[in-house]
Amino acid sequence: MRTFKAALFDLDGTLFDTEGQYSVFWGEIGRRFRPDVPNLDKVIKGTTLKQIFERYFPDPEVQKIVNVELDHWEASMRYTFIEGALEFIEDIRRHGVKCAVVTSSNDKKMQSVRKQMPQFDTLFDRVLTAEMFKASKPDPDCYILGASVFGLTNDECVVFEDAFTGLESAMRSGSYTVGLATNNAPEAIKDKCHTVIADFRGLTYERVVAMLN
Repeated sequence: MRTFKAALFDLDGTLFDTEGQYSVFWGEIGRRFRPDVPNLDKVIKGTTLKQIFERYFPDPEVQKIVNVELDHWEASMRYTFIEGALEFIEDIRRHGVKCAVVTSSNDKKMQSVRKQMPQFDTLFDRVLTAEMFKASKPDPDCYILGASVFGLTNDECVVFEDAFTGLESAMRSGSYTVGLATNNAPEAIKDKCHTVIADFRGLTYERVVAMLN
């Protein structure tokens, strides 16, 4: 019977219900600086700040403005867990499963998370941020690293993701991939992962093992 030894979690939209807040921020930035790119807030989902700057804001002066405003925004954001996430993490940890966050967010953003949520690091064995990856999602590098920090192969891991780029990254890594329909309809992601869930409510170690088998 197949089991899993590590759970690798994307952050925004997967563990945290923050995508709506980011949509407000990047929607306003797009209207101000890139009105030629419709729905910029949707286009950039799952990408790193470095990628966003390279592709859409190459002007260093604009980058400085966006950086300052984003820092202020993230410092004041409300970080709340997707329903059932905490209970699920606690359950799988009781079964000896290692847990890691694998996020396109940078370390500065994670400092804002920790200020608001001091217990955050007690929930996870590792937190991997954008600075640690050779290539960003949809490249599989981040999830390959997520497995390797625990001395595991990707077929021993389960990935939880919500964004298209993240789902592609997870699937390409060789990990069993669970897609969360938190920001996209189930029909939109069902062919981009192995299983789709609405949120973590009712999800347990045993249910994930059943999915694997």
